[in-house]
Amino acid sequence: MSLDSISSSSSSSSSSSITDEIYDHMVMNYINESQRLLAMQKSVLVAVNNSVQHDNQKRPRKRRETVPRNREAAHDNLVADYFSNQPVYNDTVFRRRFRMRKPLFLRIVDTLSASNRYFQQRPDATMRLGASPLQKCTAAIRMLAYGCSADQVDEYLKLSESTARECLSQFVDGVIAQFATEYLRKPTPEDMQRLLREGEARNFPGMLGSIDCMHWVWKNCPAGWNGMYQGRSKTATVILEAVASRDLWIWHAFFGTPGSCNDINVLQRSPVFDDIISNRAPQVLFTVNGNTYTKGYYLTDGIYPKWSTFIDAVTTPQTAKDTLFTERQESARKDVERAFGVLQARFAIIRKPALAWTVDLLWKIMMTCIIIHNMIVEDERDTYLNYKDPLEFADEQPENMPWSSSTRNATTFTVTPGHYDPDYFGTLIASRGEIRDRNVHMALKNDLIEHLWAQSRRSDEN
Repeated sequence: MSLDSISSSSSSSSSSSITDEIYDHMVMNYINESQRLLAMQKSVLVAVNNSVQHDNQKRPRKRRETVPRNREAAHDNLVADYFSNQPVYNDTVFRRRFRMRKPLFLRIVDTLSASNRYFQQRPDATMRLGASPLQKCTAAIRMLAYGCSADQVDEYLKLSESTARECLSQFVDGVIAQFATEYLRKPTPEDMQRLLREGEARNFPGMLGSIDCMHWVWKNCPAGWNGMYQGRSKTATVILEAVASRDLWIWHAFFGTPGSCNDINVLQRSPVFDDIISNRAPQVLFTVNGNTYTKGYYLTDGIYPKWSTFIDAVTTPQTAKDTLFTERQESARKDVERAFGVLQARFAIIRKPALAWTVDLLWKIMMTCIIIHNMIVEDERDTYLNYKDPLEFADEQPENMPWSSSTRNATTFTVTPGHYDPDYFGTLIASRGEIRDRNVHMALKNDLIEHLWAQSRRSDEN
């Protein structure tokens, strides 16, 4: 063996031994580092566990408290107080506390019980019956009528705060689903005949009601929306636009516009004239002072535009005719103001600042209150002190009374069904132009002034 081969073999063996030593050193370092990390994790876990145990010993964990509510006794008390054959409280007290007469309330309860499983009394896992439909509907009505908090009904009805809140949510959904079609409807031809008779009996032929807006203060409006919902009052509000007739029935309700808008902005968004523009609404033909008009109108205040379907008062009356017209117009226009007042007095929840967090829930509450309001109007309209159908009222008056003949001969208007044509776009444009015609507005207003003056002179002569 040569010296070169010996030297090469010795160098290769020494290099391999150095590599092995480096590898072994790296492995040992990795093992030591892993052991150190594992030891640190164990020490941290021990420290955390000791801290948690110390906190638990220092502050014992709260157990959830269960309130033993006697729902069965609360139902029996409710029946004995209001729904038995000989109740503790009479019908007058029931009407004041439930805002409606007993048959109407029972009709709502029966309808919701038949259509919504939530209002059906069912046993729980322990075979104990839950709250009855009377308890759940009474809780919802009390919260709407008094504007009280969810836990305020607990003392009498034995329903927890969460259950009462759920009752209100299910109640508004059920009322809207079952009664909105009938009690949020637009006027039918028969309704328009009655509204036109009422208007002519008040010397406003062609009048279909009065329109205005109301603000509902929103206390829990999200901070990011305050700028959109704050108006001149610097408080967040949501606007309701409504059309009401003499019996305070609300025929149109548009709710949800931010409070920073005014009545004109709300009108631009409102669907109040959609059916008229599309020719779906019944067609109205009436005569005033010898001139014929083809669209009914609403009484408004001065902020509304000069459209053919709006009639406002004379801003600065200078003559006796203008003064008489302004007095009669403002008197008749108070129908919608009275409707707002009765709605707020009947349901305190919309008189107080709203506590809901979403506009959707506010809309449901408002629509439910309007539906129940219209149901009460239908149920109690015959008991109103000064309200009767104009034809029935005229039949009861002597022939020599000044208003009897004009009301009996209420033939100055006709109502025909609308004819909707979805393919004819020109009709929509023409109808929109007719509604916004300022010249028709001025002509109709002048004819109404002359008509009222003539009727007043005729009454004075008689």
